[in-house]
Amino acid sequence: MRDIDHVIVGGPAAASTRHGDVYDPNTGQIQARVGLGGAVDLERAVAAARAAQPGWAATNPQRRARVMFRFKELVEANMDALAHLLSSEHGKVIADSKGDIQRGLEVIEFACGIPHVLKGEYTQGAGPGIDVYSMRQPVGIGAGITPFNFPAMIPMWMFGVAIACGNAFILKPSERDPSVPVRLAELMAEAGLPDGILQVVHGDKEMVDAILDHPAIAAVSFVGSSDIAHYVYQRGVAAGKRVQAMGGAKNHGIVMPDADLDQVVADLSGAAFGSAGERCMALPVVVPVGDRTADALREKLIPAIEALRVGVSTDAEAHYGPVVNAAHKARVEQWIQTGVDEGAELVVDGRGFQLQGHEEGFFIGPSLFDRVTPQMRSYQEEIFGPVLQIVRAPDFEAALRLPSEHQYGNGVAIFTRNGHAAREFAARVEVGMVGINVPIPVPVAYHSFGGWKRSAFGDTNQHGMEGVKFWTKVKTITQRWPDGGSTGDSAFIIPTMG
Repeated sequence: MRDIDHVIVGGPAAASTRHGDVYDPNTGQIQARVGLGGAVDLERAVAAARAAQPGWAATNPQRRARVMFRFKELVEANMDALAHLLSSEHGKVIADSKGDIQRGLEVIEFACGIPHVLKGEYTQGAGPGIDVYSMRQPVGIGAGITPFNFPAMIPMWMFGVAIACGNAFILKPSERDPSVPVRLAELMAEAGLPDGILQVVHGDKEMVDAILDHPAIAAVSFVGSSDIAHYVYQRGVAAGKRVQAMGGAKNHGIVMPDADLDQVVADLSGAAFGSAGERCMALPVVVPVGDRTADALREKLIPAIEALRVGVSTDAEAHYGPVVNAAHKARVEQWIQTGVDEGAELVVDGRGFQLQGHEEGFFIGPSLFDRVTPQMRSYQEEIFGPVLQIVRAPDFEAALRLPSEHQYGNGVAIFTRNGHAAREFAARVEVGMVGINVPIPVPVAYHSFGGWKRSAFGDTNQHGMEGVKFWTKVKTITQRWPDGGSTGDSAFIIPTMG
């Protein structure tokens, strides 16, 4: 059995007395173990980051960008191996793993343009002989705490921008699938990143708390469940840190009567069930407007769902693979039972699914509920599995209220041919990311990612210019160069009073 350890500069980390099991979700077998570290391991990583960060910050942005260019090339050259490694620990099919990596690389591509985006502002003549300019400087040492569902994309979302801005970065990935983050750090070193600028530490709550409490770590980025996101935000802010903490979601897809239902069904098949529903931007709730729309949509959904192929991660014909572990499988199946107990109509039941030859794997078939109501806990909470719920709405206003009044506000989509309805919906819905005939509205890398309400804690979003703002601090300089022959009769005047 292989061991997965920290990537810390300066030799081996402290010997871990605790370990976590890393499973192959396709077989249900333990394939590796990861050392669960704590404050001692973190202290060594921080010491290395402290030593390396000033020199990296002083490296001109073009040279930092060249490391990003080289890293991108290396990841692309290793795409197949990385995707198979990712799938072996997470369970998503190879195509989804490649998408996971590619979406992270798109942020690396944005980071390659860091010389341009770090340019400050300048005002000549803000007052008599006075110029004012600003510069963005790195915060110092940043940290990222990332979830199991995107072990390549989300780390790259964080460390790509943070490192390009001149920071050192300490990554704590999920202990469920830690191998790809370790491999990414190795490729960064191969790309020319100095020792100590990107390090990986493994652990559970003990390591998370050590990160949140360490006085040398200036900023923390987190993605995970909302309860933990709230905890991370509160504890990190209390320790004087800058924190962005992205939480859970319950994304809705509003289907107007004029929508192309065949296209909606095709979109829902991927958005609701792709990656076994283990995505914060999945679309687990569909809201058809009017019973006629709901009945027609349901009629088309049933055969489409029954046609979905569940298979091992390496099955090129599979639409999705297993969930990450046995505990998560049990959790999803319990939510299905909760929906039944609450009175929702279980149209397609994915429980009890077994894949021949992989009976011990963590597989769940696709499930479909109809006549779900907003009062049901199974609607209010995030299921994070291959479960789609139909919540019927009588009209546009009722459909608009559902995502707007939900505790989560990550993403939402509307399917319609009506431009006025789409425009009205986009302007009024109380959700952070909106798709118009786009089922998973994850913004491109040069825009930013972030939800509202309990889907995000903190004031700054992930990647794009919001990410640059998060990983930098602004310094503003007001300067005057007096005439060398001045006799002192030209007094300084504050620019706003000139």
